[in-house]
Amino acid sequence: QLQLAESGGGLAQPGGSLRLSCAASQLILQGVYAIAWFRQARGKEREGVACIAADGTTTQYVDSVKGRFTVSVDNPLNTVYLQMNNLKPEDSGVYFCAARDYRCSAYLRPYEYDVWGQGSQVTVAS
Repeated sequence: QLQLAESGGGLAQPGGSLRLSCAASQLILQGVYAIAWFRQARGKEREGVACIAADGTTTQYVDSVKGRFTVSVDNPLNTVYLQMNNLKPEDSGVYFCAARDYRCSAYLRPYEYDVWGQGSQVTVAS
């Protein structure tokens, strides 16, 4: 059974950068899983941020992070990354990675993803 584990969260200043990692217990891509990143701020609903499909090249982002966040995959390491640049306080929250079969869902709704990691806290503050 696929398992996911996030790491790399922490504290960053506005304008700074962090890189999150999502390590999988088995092969992620090569025609198997799409991996998405979600975040949840305190008191708010979980929202989709970015996704990379099983082909390893098709990506999508929510408008608020386009041009600042990049999702990528390292197949030999079974790891998906979320590089976050030019961070803003509103990027703060618990970040989760999640998996579903092959394609990213069109609107990155949490219920469309089957397997979840435990989450990693990201705090952007001066």
